[in-house]
Amino acid sequence: MSNNKIAGRGLVMTAVFIATFMTSVEVTIVTTALPSIISALHGLAAQSWIMSAYLLTMAITTPIYGKLADSWGRRKIFQWGVVIFTLGSLLSGLAPKIELLIAARALQGIGAGAVMPLTFTIIADYYDFKERAKVLALNNTAWALSALIGPMIGGFLVDTLSWHWVFFVNVPLGILVFILIQVAYKKDNFTPQKLKIDIVGIAWLSVTLISLLMGVELLAKSLIYSLILFVIALIGLLLFIRTEKRVEDPIIAPKMFANRTFTIQIATTTILSGVLMGYEVYFPIWLQSLYRVNATNAGLVVTSSSVMWLIASFFVGTIMSHFIPKKVSLISVSILLISYIVLSFASLQFPIWLFYVIAMINGTCIGIVINMNLILAQHMAPPEMVGSASSIVTLGRSLGQTVMSGIYGTVLNIIINATRGTIPFSKINEIISSTKSTVKPDPQMAQVILNGLHGIYLSATIILIICWILNAFDPLKKIIDK
Repeated sequence: MSNNKIAGRGLVMTAVFIATFMTSVEVTIVTTALPSIISALHGLAAQSWIMSAYLLTMAITTPIYGKLADSWGRRKIFQWGVVIFTLGSLLSGLAPKIELLIAARALQGIGAGAVMPLTFTIIADYYDFKERAKVLALNNTAWALSALIGPMIGGFLVDTLSWHWVFFVNVPLGILVFILIQVAYKKDNFTPQKLKIDIVGIAWLSVTLISLLMGVELLAKSLIYSLILFVIALIGLLLFIRTEKRVEDPIIAPKMFANRTFTIQIATTTILSGVLMGYEVYFPIWLQSLYRVNATNAGLVVTSSSVMWLIASFFVGTIMSHFIPKKVSLISVSILLISYIVLSFASLQFPIWLFYVIAMINGTCIGIVINMNLILAQHMAPPEMVGSASSIVTLGRSLGQTVMSGIYGTVLNIIINATRGTIPFSKINEIISSTKSTVKPDPQMAQVILNGLHGIYLSATIILIICWILNAFDPLKKIIDK
């Protein structure tokens, strides 16, 4: 590594930290402002698209940017993403109508699709295998910070200024990141490669992801339309795979997946990211609806998980230098399995403190394994494909969270409708949604809600079993330390 590169490394890592915070806080800070946004723009009917538009365009563009970064260079693509994200933030804050806000959010997602995976790639450029785990852990503090203070920042901005400022706050951060990267980023021995754009591959990838995410979005509203979209997504995926095997310069190189360990890392990241949503979303609902715990204390369940994720991240490098990754994954998933089996059969008298323990277990185990997945995926990919590998991991995390969120919501609705008897669904919805009443629901209604929650954690148990089986077939049987 050259002296110039070492000298600028601190500034580059500062930019990476700010960029990670900027894109991750976007979810938590906007969620807090949603009621004000919906009220001001009269957008209740389209409110779900405020989040979905961002996630959809980010998912579609993530693997494309990974390929472009490997071919054209990190700085150019990263800065492009920062500019688009910042412009999207500005336009979101200025949006006078809900339709324009959704369009601006889609633009933000296009920018985030470059920024999020390339933070990992830039870290891989600047640090060798032994140092990478520690630096990724430090960068995770930005993610943890966004989870901890994002809702507070959002609430403060909405209460003291207006909802517009939850978007405007990212504009100066984006400008600062752009300048730091422009001044400090150096990449030794990188020669831009001639890239033939895989237009057909991009088209089929877009069809696959749009159909999949739209199908998930409609799961709770129309099962038939969802199934049609899932079939289209499957057809799109098969045609995408066929295209990538034939083209000269594929957007996602099939040869990366020829390495079974690499494939298993991607699958594990996707599954565990889906499991993550099971407790992040539904632990607070369980505590608020059945135990009438206030929103602040219920939210501390998720906070405790974030803290443990952060702490666990600092030990990933040490763990990988002493233990075979496959064994670490199998032990971690086994621990998670036990906790979710317990939740699948928990009664209405299940102790509140155990939710905090299970959340901390989730944060620790998932934090270790997902960070390990990223490091191994980068390590297993050819050097010229590290950007693509990082983007695929990021795509897996996004898809896991989005798809499983839709599945969990559908499972909850189906079970509640099947077991509620003569209880009006609107009454159950009122109990789940209300955070003001301290009166617990009657035993029959509470049991119906509990049945739905059991279904969610049974679903998580099933995909954890799949995850365990996948890792059991991982051929990697040695410690990776360089």
